[in-house]
Amino acid sequence: MTGGAGYIGSHAAKALRQAGYSVVVYDNLVAGHRGAAAFGDFVEGDITDASAVREALRKHDVFAVMHFAALLDVGESVREPARYYRNNVTGALSVLEAMAAESVKPFVFSSTCATYGEPIETPIAETHPQTPINSYGETKLAVERALPHFERAYGIHSIALRYFNAAGADPEGEIGEDHSPEIHVIPRAIDAASGGPGLQVFGDDYPTPDGTCLRDYVHVTDLADAHVRALDALIETDRSGAYNLGTGHPHSVREVIDAVERVTGRKVPWTLAPRRPGDPAVLYASPQKAHAELHWTPRYADLEVIVRTAWDWHRTHPTGYGDK
Repeated sequence: MTGGAGYIGSHAAKALRQAGYSVVVYDNLVAGHRGAAAFGDFVEGDITDASAVREALRKHDVFAVMHFAALLDVGESVREPARYYRNNVTGALSVLEAMAAESVKPFVFSSTCATYGEPIETPIAETHPQTPINSYGETKLAVERALPHFERAYGIHSIALRYFNAAGADPEGEIGEDHSPEIHVIPRAIDAASGGPGLQVFGDDYPTPDGTCLRDYVHVTDLADAHVRALDALIETDRSGAYNLGTGHPHSVREVIDAVERVTGRKVPWTLAPRRPGDPAVLYASPQKAHAELHWTPRYADLEVIVRTAWDWHRTHPTGYGDK
C-alpha cells in the first residue's frame, strides 16, 4: 500500500494484517511516520518514481494495491495547486502505470467527499454531482475519472472510497493521528484543551442549530474496515465502483468542543474567526450503498467514543510518533 505510514493508511495496514493479508508499506515518509509502518514490510520510496513502484510490486509479489499517498490540506491545495497535481495526480498515475506493467489488477483508491464540492442536497449519495471547489478535490476526481480508462485498457478493477471527516485513533492505542501541521478539528481541540494554541471556530452564523458547520465524523478504524471489505469485494467480483464512507449523522463544531470537554474534563479555549471561503454549512454522507454492497457499518459512530480514542492516543503519545 502506498502511504501506509500515514494516518488512515497505517490503520488500514493493521486491519489488513488482522484479516490475514500480508502487507507491504510503500511511503516516502514526508508526511508519514516510520513508527506507524508497523504492520508489514516497509519500502521507502516515492510514488512519482514508477520504476521504483514497479520494483516494489515485483520484489514483494504484490497482487493488489491500496493507494493512500496524497497531499490533503485543502487550503494549501488552493495556494499550491501545482504541488497537488504533481503528487496527487501524477503520483497516482505512476502507481497505476506500474500496476499495468506488472499485471496487478485490484486497486482501492483513497478518495474524498471533496470531489462533490458544494452540496446540492444532503445527505450526499454517490449519485450527487462531482463539482469540486478546490484543487485537492479536483486532483482526487481526476484520478477517479482515469480509473475506467485503466480498467478498459489494462484490466485494473478499482473501488474509490470517498471519505468524509476521518477522526479518532486505534482503540488499542498502537497508532493514531500525527499531522504537522494538524488541520483536523478534533485533535486541534484536544491540543487546545491540553495547553496548546486555542482553537479557531470559523463562523457561527451558518443556518445550523448552533450556527457552526455540521460535519460527518467517521472513525479511522471504521475506514480501515471498509478498505478490507472493498479489497475482498474486488477479489471476489472484479466489480469496480465508488462508495461514500461516513456515519450519516453530522455533528457541529460546537458539539465537537463539548465532547472534547466531557472526555478530557478540561475546557477548550476557542475564539471565533471569519468563515472560510468554500466551507459548506452542512456536509454528511448517505452511506447506504456501502452498507448494502460492502456490508459495512461503522462500529465507532458515537462522537464521544471517537473523541475518547483520539484523547487516549494524545495522552499516551503527546508528541505523536516523536519523529518530526
